[in-house]
Amino acid sequence: MLPGPTNVPERVMRAMMTHIINHRSDDFVELYTEVIEKTQQVFQTQSDVVALSSSGTGAVEASVVNLIKTGDKVIIPVNGEFSSRLSQMIEWQGANVVKLETPPGQNATFDQVKEAFDNNKDVKAFYVVHNETSTGTMVNYLDKIPDLISRNDAFYVVDSVSILGGIELPVDKWNVDVCMTGSQKALAAPPGISPISISPRAKKYMIENPPPTMYFNLARYFKYYEESKHTPFTPALPLLYAYREALRIILEEGLEARFKRHKICSDALYAGLSSIGFTPFAKEEDRSITIIALNYLEGLEDKTFRNTLAQKFRVLVAGGFGNLKGKVFRIGCMGEVNRYHVMRTISAISSTLAMMGYKTNTQEGLKIAEEKLEDL
Repeated sequence: MLPGPTNVPERVMRAMMTHIINHRSDDFVELYTEVIEKTQQVFQTQSDVVALSSSGTGAVEASVVNLIKTGDKVIIPVNGEFSSRLSQMIEWQGANVVKLETPPGQNATFDQVKEAFDNNKDVKAFYVVHNETSTGTMVNYLDKIPDLISRNDAFYVVDSVSILGGIELPVDKWNVDVCMTGSQKALAAPPGISPISISPRAKKYMIENPPPTMYFNLARYFKYYEESKHTPFTPALPLLYAYREALRIILEEGLEARFKRHKICSDALYAGLSSIGFTPFAKEEDRSITIIALNYLEGLEDKTFRNTLAQKFRVLVAGGFGNLKGKVFRIGCMGEVNRYHVMRTISAISSTLAMMGYKTNTQEGLKIAEEKLEDL
């Protein structure tokens, strides 16, 4: 139950157990073409897609080095570890970064974003971390951003590493210029593939203004795909096979059904764990669907709690980042999560608390969660 890597279906794991092929062959063209087309369906886009062989951070960095130049002005909300890292990447590119800083667990409001656009007519791009993995917060107004973007003709970039595939994010409908995610999160594939979509106008800019980098030069990926359906560099072939199988599973389930499942399981975890004494870290209107961040009970020691949970009940959860270390723990509610994972997690956490001397009502927690899961 980590916030990534998540559980990977056996069917996806088995897909990796195949012969290594020539990445300049017709076999690769068949593999990679299907990967790109199915990724477009999951991103809900007709735009170009590149499946980078990297972690999610690789796609995030690629978006920055291909789009941002020295002196550009960029607006970005910052409220946790990953939005801080992204703002730092942008600063390293020499940009003038307008940070909308809020405390961890709380997002910048849409009105604050609007004010930033009103005060910065020359903004080049708006970057946003859709789902802050470190704090369990989620931005709920991405569909409103295009109205602001259109005024300034800025680029709209969404880091959706820990949520795409778990919630509605129609890239084309919301006019997102660049969107990226990681295979090991809500897509339920092994780590190592980082898909990124690029709109036609962002693609034109990247081709006309190539970055001083080789591996993350997206224009090279556009060129190779258009000419031969290849990648410019050797890709992680076994991971591409696994990623393709994960995409097949997603589309077999259906995006709408998948989004609904994630929401129901998230509601059940929040409700069930709240009933046994935990409080969510994020403000209610900002809470993530895929990352459940909870405050520790008074006196509950982080390492002891998580080790007991893992060793006695074989349920893995993550601790906090930075200043939140020892204060919160985080549960991944993404990918293949379903009724079984929710009920087992609540039961295991309640039992762990009892072993550590805390009074809990396991049955009450399970009952409330079960009620939330009725629509699954």
